[in-house]
Amino acid sequence: MLTPAPKFTVERLTFSTLTELPDSWQNSDYKALLIKMNYDNPDAISEAELKDMCLMSFTDLEPREAAEVVLGYLFPEQLNAGQIENLSHQMLTEKLWEENPELPLHKGFYQATQLLHDAYNGTFPSTKAVQFQVKCTAETPDGAAIFADAPAAPLLRLLAQGLPDNALLNRLFSTQLAGPTFEEAKSIIWQLKADKTAGNSVTFDVVSSANWLEDFKYADVYEATTHADEVAVEEE
Repeated sequence: MLTPAPKFTVERLTFSTLTELPDSWQNSDYKALLIKMNYDNPDAISEAELKDMCLMSFTDLEPREAAEVVLGYLFPEQLNAGQIENLSHQMLTEKLWEENPELPLHKGFYQATQLLHDAYNGTFPSTKAVQFQVKCTAETPDGAAIFADAPAAPLLRLLAQGLPDNALLNRLFSTQLAGPTFEEAKSIIWQLKADKTAGNSVTFDVVSSANWLEDFKYADVYEATTHADEVAVEEE
């Protein structure tokens, strides 16, 4: 007998748009990028000036060359030199965090484009992300336990039901939303934090691309069901 899918009341509490992901670039990153650009002694730069010095150093390079530096820093294992060269050209005109087929790289493409857009005053595409808080209240006392191990997939299944049927998420991932696994969920939700837990309610802070979840700003309070991904059992 199949276990019924847990029911939730979903309430959007806040919603805002972003151009830069929270805490996506740290001073250690700016130092590392300066080193890749052969800057002498970045440790001598005050912390307050590191970002500005990094952006200024980018402009000593052609935009495509700067893109190669940033992509090489963000994806040392995932991309080879040829891929980095091709993507550095594409970055000038394409929103790679929306258009590239490799979903696990989307967050990094967003970070790279945002930084280079700032450095070159609009030469690269403008970036847009969304951040919101959503409260998920389970119908049963133990229902919120569904988020304990891998919350992205069950949460995204709830969020999708607050979007229009023709939303990109619902059109492209209808099989995963209804099915046993949704591996792509952790690449669609870029930052996820369980902000508060009280009884059978969990409040999440979510950051994602506007491409996926901008229409969630129209969601109010609604009822929805969800399920966690099935866990593969290893044979002994």
